[in-house]
Amino acid sequence: MELCVALDLATKEENLTLIEKIKDHDVWLKVGLRTYIRDGEDFLKAIKKINPDFKIFLDLKLYDIPNTMADSAESIMGLGVDMFNVHASAGKRAMKTVMERLEKYESRPIVLAVTALTSFSEDEFTAVYEKDIASKADQFAKDAMDSGLDGVVCSAYESASIKNTTSTDFMTLTPGIRPFGEDAGDQKRVADVAFAKEALVDFIVVGRPIYQAQNPSDVVKRILELI
Repeated sequence: MELCVALDLATKEENLTLIEKIKDHDVWLKVGLRTYIRDGEDFLKAIKKINPDFKIFLDLKLYDIPNTMADSAESIMGLGVDMFNVHASAGKRAMKTVMERLEKYESRPIVLAVTALTSFSEDEFTAVYEKDIASKADQFAKDAMDSGLDGVVCSAYESASIKNTTSTDFMTLTPGIRPFGEDAGDQKRVADVAFAKEALVDFIVVGRPIYQAQNPSDVVKRILELI
């Protein structure tokens, strides 16, 4: 299991200050939609200047027509990130088109598919997808694996079933991790590190418990000890 720190602070400067505080730890950094729209490729370069060994997860959740998703994925190749994601609900053709476009590269980032956003409650998800989270997440994961992706984004509660449906080598990344029982905030399906380990999660994403702490480096150290 690996730790991915969410860079969700309000300004570029705050995010860079956080990165400086945790630069000596072996962690991934998640750059989300707001941060990337605001700070762009220059921010990715700034991360590497602080520590070139940081691995970057570009969390943009691509969702469009297949060719546009593939064009976007190919543009991401030029950013030097180590992982990015698409929406599984874009469909198998879109996911396959993305992966086919990346075949010409000698190496590529890890590509994950978003199953059910962890902000969804069961009722909210069913209202949109007309199916319960667990079974639909399994289906999305199977579609992603069949399309050649490396894994999925899901909550810790779906991870074990997804591994059983696909393969233990098929990666799961779980947002909404509250390592020490912190408040769930705007997330609905949260879990702690122990539960994530039992569910065979490969990557845990932690945001507020780290960047709201007085000593983010100490919190990161404690999480790494747990995993």
